[in-house]
Amino acid sequence: MTRLSILDLSPISAGSTPREALRNTVDLARRADDAGYHRYWLAEHHLTPGVASSAPAVLIGAVAAATSRIRVGSGAVQLGHQTPLTVVEQFGTLDALHPGRIDLGLGRSGQRARELRAARPEPAAPEPATSEPAAPVAARTVRGLLIPPPFSFAGLVHSPLFALAHRLLQQPGAETPDFAGQVDDIVALLGGHYRSDEGHEAHAQPGEGAEVELWILGSSGGQSAQVAAERGLPFAANYHVSPASVLEAVDAYRDAFKPSQAYPAPHVMVSADVLVADTDAEARRVAEPYGLWVRSIRTGAGAMRYLSPEDASAHVWTDEDRALVADRVDTRFVGTPGGVVEGLRVLKEATGADELLVTTIAHDHADRVRSQDLLAEAWTAAGL
Repeated sequence: MTRLSILDLSPISAGSTPREALRNTVDLARRADDAGYHRYWLAEHHLTPGVASSAPAVLIGAVAAATSRIRVGSGAVQLGHQTPLTVVEQFGTLDALHPGRIDLGLGRSGQRARELRAARPEPAAPEPATSEPAAPVAARTVRGLLIPPPFSFAGLVHSPLFALAHRLLQQPGAETPDFAGQVDDIVALLGGHYRSDEGHEAHAQPGEGAEVELWILGSSGGQSAQVAAERGLPFAANYHVSPASVLEAVDAYRDAFKPSQAYPAPHVMVSADVLVADTDAEARRVAEPYGLWVRSIRTGAGAMRYLSPEDASAHVWTDEDRALVADRVDTRFVGTPGGVVEGLRVLKEATGADELLVTTIAHDHADRVRSQDLLAEAWTAAGL
């Protein structure tokens, strides 16, 4: 049976507080533990009004302490503004307190943002057209899975919020090393065989010998997929963040994979946004605010506090707004338990996923709890 896991952003609802959001996360994790989910991962986001998960290592400790069986981890630690030693010591501490239950998911979103800013230091002025514009990429269906047109994140990195986050997260004058080198340092520190360029040893305590499960997360077939493949590490592909490139990501990872002692064959987990309710109508009602939440992210304001369905329904949408969020809204799995399980089955078969990672956002905590419980029951019953 394919393992089913949870990714939680600790969303802050309109009218609520970060304290309530974090308490809801701990409660949801306890319930996920009881329901049989395999992993409970916490995201890392900064300066966002509607997300409380900004310090995953701290939150992982709280969730692990409140649960007994489920694996708990990061989805993902942003290596753009942390050193390998800091990460290994944090997760080594977590493993020492909760042995054999900690996952360390690594991402390069910080590096990617800087690369995009360097490539486009200022928004370019439109140039006069000298030829016919390229035809837009059309949505397609691959083995039953919707693959929408790609969304470009390049414009987001020029928002004031992105620039401020970069300045506040990074020490003045600091430069982040290449992602592959950081991953190699983490592997060496965990394994106890780190050597500096000058030949000096370093031994992280706690950290060395920790039983953490190391993952690489990515949204394309670029460096993240290559780093995971070349080191024989498991790879988590983000259908919920970048659905247009999920097949590219998993194919690139599998094509470049080199067997390791822990993973003699490629191992892929794929993420998805889901919302499950007792009826399709109720699911659509609870899911109503999602498009506005995605819009707030993609306009550079950061994830807004998550509206109630009633408040969201009052918004007047423009065609431009709908186009901005269409790929995310159209690829979210919303409906009854049976309908969502069928959608996840298609996602699993189209990507060849070994595991699935689902994330659910709703205004009311009770709706998230209900969605999580219904999905667990239906997934087990389906025997997928």
